[in-house]
Amino acid sequence: MMTTLLILLSVFFSPNRNLQASFDIVDSQPTYCLVAGTDTVIRPSHLGYDLIWGQMTHGFVSVSEDSTVFAEDWAPVWGEEKSIHNAYVEHSYLIRQMPENRLVRIRMRLFDEGLAFRYEFPQEASLNYFTIAEEQTEFAIPGDQTAYWISGDYDTQEYMYTRSRMSEIRNLSEATRLGNASQRGFSPTGVQTALLLKYDNGLWVKLHEAACINYATMSLDLNDKTMVFVSHLTPDAQGNKGNLQTPCVSPWRTIQVGRQATELLASRMTLNLNEPCKIEDTSWIKPCKYVGVWWEMINGKSQWSYTNDLPSVQIGVTDYAKVHPHGQHGATTENVKRYIDFAAEHGFDGVLVEGWNIGWEDWFGHEKDYVYDFVTPYPDFDIAEINRYAHEKGVYMVMHHETSGSIRNYERHLAAAYDLMNEYGYPAVKSGYVGNILHGETHYSQWMNNHYLYCITEAAKKHIMVNAHEASRPTGICRTYPNWIGNESAMGTEYQATHGIRPGHTCILPFTRLDGGPMDYTPGIFEMNMSKMNPNNHHHCNTTLCNQLSLYVTMYSPLQMAADLPENYERFMDAFRFIKDVALDWDQSWYLEAEPMEYVTIARKAKGEDAYFVGGTCGELARTSEIRLDFLPAGRKYVATIYRDAKDAHYLTNPQAYVIETKTVTSKTRLKIYEAPSGGYAISIRAL
Repeated sequence: MMTTLLILLSVFFSPNRNLQASFDIVDSQPTYCLVAGTDTVIRPSHLGYDLIWGQMTHGFVSVSEDSTVFAEDWAPVWGEEKSIHNAYVEHSYLIRQMPENRLVRIRMRLFDEGLAFRYEFPQEASLNYFTIAEEQTEFAIPGDQTAYWISGDYDTQEYMYTRSRMSEIRNLSEATRLGNASQRGFSPTGVQTALLLKYDNGLWVKLHEAACINYATMSLDLNDKTMVFVSHLTPDAQGNKGNLQTPCVSPWRTIQVGRQATELLASRMTLNLNEPCKIEDTSWIKPCKYVGVWWEMINGKSQWSYTNDLPSVQIGVTDYAKVHPHGQHGATTENVKRYIDFAAEHGFDGVLVEGWNIGWEDWFGHEKDYVYDFVTPYPDFDIAEINRYAHEKGVYMVMHHETSGSIRNYERHLAAAYDLMNEYGYPAVKSGYVGNILHGETHYSQWMNNHYLYCITEAAKKHIMVNAHEASRPTGICRTYPNWIGNESAMGTEYQATHGIRPGHTCILPFTRLDGGPMDYTPGIFEMNMSKMNPNNHHHCNTTLCNQLSLYVTMYSPLQMAADLPENYERFMDAFRFIKDVALDWDQSWYLEAEPMEYVTIARKAKGEDAYFVGGTCGELARTSEIRLDFLPAGRKYVATIYRDAKDAHYLTNPQAYVIETKTVTSKTRLKIYEAPSGGYAISIRAL
């Protein structure tokens, strides 16, 4: 008969006592579990590592236990509220592996909304430098629950979400893997975090990580016989999962819990697990609303490149004065000035321009090291004149740095590229990592995560904000470095022009991708038929116009783009009014109703203003949203401007059918608003 040897048992509760966590050493293995009331959230699950020279999963004994209670309120530089409450009960367990005599500390923090824990390795002779073969953190789920997931991948998160039972992931995974410029799956049962689960008892659970610094991005691999998810780290070019030097810590492994889906939207646990802001003067970090020379290239109306004459480009050798322009270059001085004029007329902060710099003729798919220099413009892009013109109009330019996966080249030129931005007054850059990372690296390895953070810290020294596309999904580091003002790291609007995105996509992203930081989703598409801009593009944007308006509230970001072409907005200036008016930074947010992949409705108060905005986004099925405006101050009257789908609106057949109406409202007002299939609504509320 097998007997269980219990070395340590520690049980503790969240501040509101609704959650209970425990830590044991069972048969010499570190083990934890989590309970919400009488409901099991995580069954007993093991902790540990496999190193390249041995295991750190067994042979542990307890050394000591410490505990503390913590509470604070802190003010983010930008965010969904002006003040964030951070409160938890912390227990830390120092354990020793025998006979190797290695010490590890398991630090656990229990919040009202979930549990976080991490590994801490003190410096000692028995464990100084070490290489991870795999992290063996388990999340044992109580049964075959419903999962909202994207396939595990080392290089892309740009997939549409699937809702299925956990046991169905294996058979569905391959079909969900839409083709991408760089992708590398690892298992038919592999999924990425943040992973959302809905338990049969109604409990909502989310598995993720926080503060992923000097460490590889974590995915999860499911044992679909035992229903246990196990951590799976992204390897580097050598196949190793991480090279660490003590003292060091892992990222936090997080389990968020809610009785209602809206509770997960309101959680700030991921941000709270990151270090406070390390930038002393943050006055230069400002939210940004921008337009740009981008969508016309995405839908094929224009091109990033300048000429068709060059089979290849050698930076510093190729003479662009000797080639013939193909006439489809989007980043021309004349065209950019048109966007600047539009931005200035309508009160936008900035104008993004992609394809301004030489090298786009052979930028992709060649494993090319010296692909760009990030400082030399094409002949038809007058960088000095464009910036002079923009600043004269009260608008700034947003820089674009596509790396094409050539990381050494980007770091080689980073200082000069940032200096050029300072010279011309560019306050922000959109960086890109399209395609395979050169020399066998993956997008989410430890080495690449260190690169992304290096760019952020170097940018901060020169007062530059960064919006990184194709980088690792964020894990709350924007609290520490708020100049990391945006990320893509999920399937964004660009896929509407190249594939079409299933309805409901923006009803799951707030629960998953947005957990660790804002997304540059690039909303605001008013013309859904791509062939009207490019006769050879027959794709369709699968939303209504009012759905696009709603995203400026439901898809939080301090960096918001009005992504469509100026001429498309000029046809619908009454609806465009909402994009002009909507705030970027908030005093407070209220999560009114939500069902992942079905609908999300959020209200927010603009920072420092007596103005409120509401966004309601829905998925495939039409519905009537019923909300109360009890977030408004009592005893006062406001005027609400409501932008809603018309009764005959439909994302496929009639996406531009909308109604705009105004009415007087108070905190006692109840609204019923129809949302068409893949539709939505937006409301601007201001004091009378």
